[in-house]
Amino acid sequence: MARLLSVNVGLPRDVAWQGRTIHTGIWKAQVTGPRRVRRLNIDGDGQGDTAGHGGEHRAVFVYQDESYRYWQEHLGRSNLVHGQFGENFTVEGLADTNVCIGDRYRIGSALFEVTQPRVTCYRLGIRMDEPDMAALLVRHGRPGFYFRVIEEGDVEAGDEINQVAAGPERMSVFEINALLYMPPHPRDRLERALRIPALSRGWQRSFEALLEQQKDNKTAGNAGLGPSASPAPAWRGFRSFRVTRKIAESGNVTSLILEPADGQPAAAALPGQFVVVRLGPSAMTRSYSLSRRTDAASYRISIKRETHGAASVYVADELKTGNVIELGAPRGSFTLRPAARPVVLLSAGIGVTPVLAMLHALAAQGATQDVWWLHGTRNGREHPFAAEARGLLAGLAHHHSHVCFSVPDPADRLGVDFDTAGHLDRRLLEQLDVPRDGDFYLCGPAAFMSDLAAGLAALGVPPDRIHTELFGSKPSLTPGIAAAPPTRAHAPVGAPGPGPMVSFTRSGLNVCWGPSYASLLELAEACDVPVRWSCRTGVCHNCESGLIAGAVNYAPDPLDPPADGNVLICCSRPQSDVVIDL
Repeated sequence: MARLLSVNVGLPRDVAWQGRTIHTGIWKAQVTGPRRVRRLNIDGDGQGDTAGHGGEHRAVFVYQDESYRYWQEHLGRSNLVHGQFGENFTVEGLADTNVCIGDRYRIGSALFEVTQPRVTCYRLGIRMDEPDMAALLVRHGRPGFYFRVIEEGDVEAGDEINQVAAGPERMSVFEINALLYMPPHPRDRLERALRIPALSRGWQRSFEALLEQQKDNKTAGNAGLGPSASPAPAWRGFRSFRVTRKIAESGNVTSLILEPADGQPAAAALPGQFVVVRLGPSAMTRSYSLSRRTDAASYRISIKRETHGAASVYVADELKTGNVIELGAPRGSFTLRPAARPVVLLSAGIGVTPVLAMLHALAAQGATQDVWWLHGTRNGREHPFAAEARGLLAGLAHHHSHVCFSVPDPADRLGVDFDTAGHLDRRLLEQLDVPRDGDFYLCGPAAFMSDLAAGLAALGVPPDRIHTELFGSKPSLTPGIAAAPPTRAHAPVGAPGPGPMVSFTRSGLNVCWGPSYASLLELAEACDVPVRWSCRTGVCHNCESGLIAGAVNYAPDPLDPPADGNVLICCSRPQSDVVIDL
């Protein structure tokens, strides 16, 4: 007979960690007497990071006394107390190998349903004083699991746990956990898991992504965890390309036509992808989208001159036709999806470049669906590719175009050079009656994309139809860390390290590795480079980033390797000079 041994609760608190403040609810303490279990948690309990923990499908976390005994022996610890793993219920029985997703249990007067394994994060390592604990739980197959509350009621330590229903497909917590985190990911088991209604939506989306990855024969990496799967880069490191033409597209945008310097074919790129470029005597590294349909003969990149942009000023003022620069292979998952649905291309400023490449591809294939071209810029002087876009649209069977100037010049003609004075926003999308069943591709400044993405969602466009590409650094994901004022990336404090050069392309920063850092993630944090992470031990893949050039080693080894051409920065160190898409 399974039994509830301990009920553990705790409200979120602020904890100091590595010079930062973490808001976390992982500290739980045993309580006596009955406690009311409600839809979202237990009375007296709370979650500090509701994006990663809590919610209806993660209302109550369950861990087993058997696993406590296992970890005491494995870790050589005798001081573990119930609640130390952050669980609400410490139970006798209910092993992860026996409990199945969808099982229902009566405890006290409450009814529960098993929804998913636990997703561990770095905060468990802090609570346990074992930094690798998140990886150990998965590697050793002892994650624990979450309950959803079907019927609210009272529970108390000592209550019997009675199973009242069995989940369909009979897939255990252990099996579901390994199916996501540990290779291989058999198709038949993924399909079985997706037939379990109780499985939480986040896990369903991960398994759907793994199935899609297998359908497209993209076997490298873990699409259920990492970035959207895209083809492996055509080459590693950099190749030399010659500038064969330099074109002034507008008052502040310059295009470069680039051909392989060795005369050998490059590689066809998907419309919307970008390349990393190494420029000038100081080897500045930057990311630029390809701005036209690309074959293997030549590439075009288009660069906006920024007042304080060293690379863009170098391109505009110093780079000459005939000069040689270095390019990484095309990469990126912001690409045109093959579908018969309407296509809506939305851009602002230099964000026009990847969607212009998509428009080239649609024109080349003679697309027959509706194609919408929606672009915003300041005025006619800062409107590159206007004639080019009009020509491409004219060749399409069904097209719509609308251009906004936020600050038109007196010479700009309404109805000829632009259609609306102002900005692209939800109100305008409603007025234009853009199709809600289309695929939307957005590129531009961060505020433009967040506002339009929210506007499209409010109009009823499904999230999986809204595709975005952000120029510059991506937003950070640092769960539980107290927000700090934004800071420009910079060299770390102190003398430069003696190790290999680490280049962060989106941040425009080159720094030397030093032995004081445990990982590339720690170096990036010391430089205030925006980063994304959760487990910090190679499990969750939130930190997965493009590895443009160089080699790394891992400690610990990730449970599932990243995609070809990518790196998990949370558990890797450079073996040589490296270039990372951060």
